[in-house]
Parts: sequence; structure tokens; C-alpha cells
Amino acid sequence: MVSFKPTDEQELIRKTMTDFAREVLRPRAREADEANRVPDDVVARGWELGLVQTTIPEAQGGYGDARSAVTGAVLLEELAYGDLALALHLLTPRLLTIPLVVAGTEEQRARWLPRFTGLEFSVATAAFIEPRWDFDPTALATRATRRGGDWIITGEKCLVPLARDAHAILVYAGAPDGLAAFIVEGKAPGLTVGEREKNMGIKALDTFPLRLEDVRVPASSRLGGEGTDVRPLVDAGRLASAALAVGVSRAAFDHARDYAKDRRAFGQAIAQKQAIAFMLADMAIEIDAMRLLAWEAASRLDKGQPATRECYLARHYASQSSLKITDNAVQVLGGHGYIRDHPVELWLRNARGFATFDGVAIV
Repeated sequence: MVSFKPTDEQELIRKTMTDFAREVLRPRAREADEANRVPDDVVARGWELGLVQTTIPEAQGGYGDARSAVTGAVLLEELAYGDLALALHLLTPRLLTIPLVVAGTEEQRARWLPRFTGLEFSVATAAFIEPRWDFDPTALATRATRRGGDWIITGEKCLVPLARDAHAILVYAGAPDGLAAFIVEGKAPGLTVGEREKNMGIKALDTFPLRLEDVRVPASSRLGGEGTDVRPLVDAGRLASAALAVGVSRAAFDHARDYAKDRRAFGQAIAQKQAIAFMLADMAIEIDAMRLLAWEAASRLDKGQPATRECYLARHYASQSSLKITDNAVQVLGGHGYIRDHPVELWLRNARGFATFDGVAIV
């Protein structure tokens, strides 16, 4: 029988992340959303927690163990339960550190990973999604071509988190031998970071468009070297989105359930009304289904089994279900769900992003 019961270590991580989400992220979520920025003290607390350093092996100055996608899914769910935008900001450097650990060469790890083991938040990011209506992760319009001993990268990206301050950006592009990723310095000639994007939700997270015009990088900048298959990193990104969606959905469900138990109409709690009770039951079922799909995909990644199908299904189902769950949470609160006195409208706006944002987190 297959079991997805977390280990004792994973339960400890869950508790630590839950406490951090409840005590640090949730209380600052509204402030961050209104101000369109992440408070500096939240960034500092997140860095102290070791969210990035635990992805880095001891040999490069970190204190990470072997990578576990299941553990990553547990961690991301709990952080998103606190707040999605704040969580994504704190997790953004992992968009480079995890790919380096999973697929990077020894030289690449030695050069870049020690930069994330200091006492202050170090910014790196990844550029994956493109501003095209027919965006296809398996057929990127951003292209990388060989010229002498270098690679020349040309294309456009959007929704790149923290790009303005990043000292390194992992750029995904199509190469002659398939999908590839390249480590590009943040100030590389030909790389232009556009104006901060104005998004409907996840407003506290700084995202930017990028333009790459004949950006030249040495051959050694290709992640893992010639012929490295980076498609598993795309799978891990899809899984991350699914896990984050579970956290947002759980937050919305918990708030709606508690409100329905406290709110009274016609002499009884509205949770006792059949329409509300059935809606809450359906939300709970959807959340468990989302989580199990994500954990199944994570388990396959950890076992080294093909997981593209499972990761895609988990992300697709989560993006649809999270939107339905957060919308239902607004419905449970009625008129109160539409005003900003309650966080459900924020969660609904954030959940809308799961169908659009791609490649902004990784496990």
C-alpha cells in the first residue's frame, strides 16, 4: 500500500513553517498587499529561517540534506497558508539554488552557491514564462544559439520575480538540442529589466518583464553543461505551484468554515444551513484531492521516476480548484467576503494567478 504520511522530520518542518506562517506572514499580508512591497523585517526573518540555505549542501556553506520534493511540497503549502506573495518573495532565490544543486556542474555550484550562505537576503531568480498568448513551456520562443565558444540568447520574458535586484537570473531558452537554462548575470549587456508589473493579485511580489537582445554568456553558463535535460526542473516548478495552491485554498477554507460557525442567521449558525455546509464539504474534499495529487507527483520525483504527467495534472487541477475554493470562501462570507475587512478577497485575487504564473517557485 502506498502511503504519503509525512516522516517525523517532515512533520517538524511542517510545524516550524506553520508557526512562521501564522506568526510572521499572515499578520503582515494585508499591509504588504496594500503597499505593493514585502516588509524588510519579514525578509530578514525568512532568511534567518534558512529557507534558501537548507537547499545548499554543506560543501558550499549551506546546511541542506538530500533534496526531497515531498518535503518541499509540505514546506510550500504551509508558507502559502500564511501568504502567497510573501512566501514567493522569500523563496525566489531557490529558483537558482535548487537547479544548481540538482543539475549544475561542480564549477557552477562552487561559484554561485556560496553567495547564498551569508547573513543577508541574496537575490537570484529565474525567467521562464513568456508574454505570448500561445506560450508553450516545451517550445520557448526565447532562443539560445552557439557563436564561437559562447551562447547568444534572444527573447522576452515576463513575471520574473525580483529581477531588478537579482545578481543572477536563470534564463530558460530553446537550444538546438532542446530546452536549456543559462545563468545570466543581472547586469549583463543586452539584458533589460522593464517596469514593475501591475498585477491583480500577489501584489506584494515584485515581478518584471525582461528583454534579452543578443545577450552573450560563456559556454560554462549553461546549467549542467552541454546536453543537460532541464525538463525535470519544469516539472518541479509545476509541482511547486500545486503545493502553493493547496496552502492558499486551505487558508480560505479555514477562514470560511470558522466564519460560518460564528455567523448566525435566523437563530442558528449559517454552517448549519445545508447550502453552506455542502459547499464547505466540497471545499474540504477538493483540498485533500489537490494535496494527494501534489504528493504523488513529488513522490515520483523523489524516486527518480518520470513525473511530467503527474506534475502537470497536479498543477492544472490545483489552479482550477484553488480558484473555485477561494471564490466559494467569498460566497460563504456574503457581502463581508467582498470587503477588505476579511482576507478572502485577497486569497481569491492571489488564486487567480496560479493559471498565469509559471516557473516562479520550485521544490
